Amino acid sequence: MFKGLAFLLTLGLSSPALAGDGTPLRGVVELFTSQGCGSCPPADRAFETLVRQGDVVALAYHVDYWNYMGWADTLASKENTKRQYGYASSLGRSGVYTPQAILNGRDHMKGTDIGAINQKLGALENAGGGLTIPVAAERKGDELVVKVGAGVGKADVVVVYFRRKETVELLKGENIGKKMVYWNSVTDVQTVGMWDGSALDLVLPAKLIDKDGNSGCAILLQSTGPQGEPAGILGATMMADPTKS
Repeated sequence: MFKGLAFLLTLGLSSPALAGDGTPLRGVVELFTSQGCGSCPPADRAFETLVRQGDVVALAYHVDYWNYMGWADTLASKENTKRQYGYASSLGRSGVYTPQAILNGRDHMKGTDIGAINQKLGALENAGGGLTIPVAAERKGDELVVKVGAGVGKADVVVVYFRRKETVELLKGENIGKKMVYWNSVTDVQTVGMWDGSALDLVLPAKLIDKDGNSGCAILLQSTGPQGEPAGILGATMMADPTKS
């Protein structure tokens, strides 16, 4: 996924979503996890496989509601927890769990089975729930240029900043003694524009890509529920700097 280019770019607005090497993007997988959750390490290790697979926008959101177990997740935020509860609302669920994988904002499953996740992404695509709106992003100096293709519907343009790789030694809690490597850990999520079905170009400041140890960002074209909760993802791309870890 991180070979060959300083940044991954999705190029071409007249074709389906593509990774930087031309591989079609099959979907977006958002893993909700916690360093304090005893069931999460297998999902965190499987998630690395998904990241390296190269045809999925893979993002890990560390939540804070396991912190009471004795170890405060060093990558967690209240905002990540709020996003997960937002998905619970849009998916008609009464609660949340970890490790939970949200697929294209449209379905969920336990985040440990990469084969099942890939199978579900294929099923979503076949049912019209795949990435149908082209999205491209490119960094040009101090600018981040985002291009969204034309289509049908309305959605938000969302930028998700992440750290590519973090190694954490867990000193307390259910996972005490484990030394874990976490991939594509989300540091911030920002809604930067609205899409009404017409082709859209946005120019954003690129400085946030370099803030807080970030390695890159994903661009999500995401619909929302009645209360603004995250829902189906219509298009996506990802940019990552492989020299940063």
